[in-house]
Amino acid sequence: MHRSRLALAAVLVLPAVLLAGGCGDPGGLRGAGSTPTAEAPTRLWPKLPPPSAPAEDYGTIESVPVKGVDVPGGDLHKVNPVTVVKADFDKNPGMYDRSDAVYKQTAAQLAKCGTAHADDECPVLNAYYRDLTGDGEDDLIVGIRLAKGHAENLDIRAYAVEKRQLTQIMEMGDAVLGVELAGHEVIVRAVSGMAGYEYRTVWSWDSHQKSMLPTTDEIVRSPNAPKRKPSRKPEPAASARPLPSASSGR
Repeated sequence: MHRSRLALAAVLVLPAVLLAGGCGDPGGLRGAGSTPTAEAPTRLWPKLPPPSAPAEDYGTIESVPVKGVDVPGGDLHKVNPVTVVKADFDKNPGMYDRSDAVYKQTAAQLAKCGTAHADDECPVLNAYYRDLTGDGEDDLIVGIRLAKGHAENLDIRAYAVEKRQLTQIMEMGDAVLGVELAGHEVIVRAVSGMAGYEYRTVWSWDSHQKSMLPTTDEIVRSPNAPKRKPSRKPEPAASARPLPSASSGR
């Protein structure tokens, strides 16, 4: 038979009371000091009119079907990541214009890819698998090295199987410092224009939009940033220095 929460609490409290009594503590209530008053948020410019157009989106906000690629048994482990990237990049350039030099150069490099990847000729990096959507099935995460001389050095894409259809659920490009997987989330660290800081964006699955969304985007202190040297102790002000006495002969 399981103990009730009340009985368990009594068992845990009793030794504490005996110990406190042995130390001469009267066991009365003690004040923890004043509690700050809760304040409601203050709304600024309440009469500000709504924007005429939405802001530019950071990466994709909708899922995109990838046609021409079969997924046997819905298992993405059985699909060549290079085949997926080639089909997707050809049909869906994402954030890149087909006339853009970066797109043309990357597409030309993808054409040289065989079945292998992550070599000098093929820009597709080694693939990773993780359940991002929470359906219990592994999804596919790939990275594509972009042509040199471009501010965005890596295109990151993620794919899932939705209703037996291979679907792109995430696509973004940035000057990437590192990528991490934590639970169902993809964390991207990118270069910031502010020295000693970097961008940290957390991409999470949104069941309504059926895609990964940048749910957290912040600028943080870089772990590799040099630590600020402690300032030297200031010297006493001139007025604080002892004045010469009259007997000093000055």
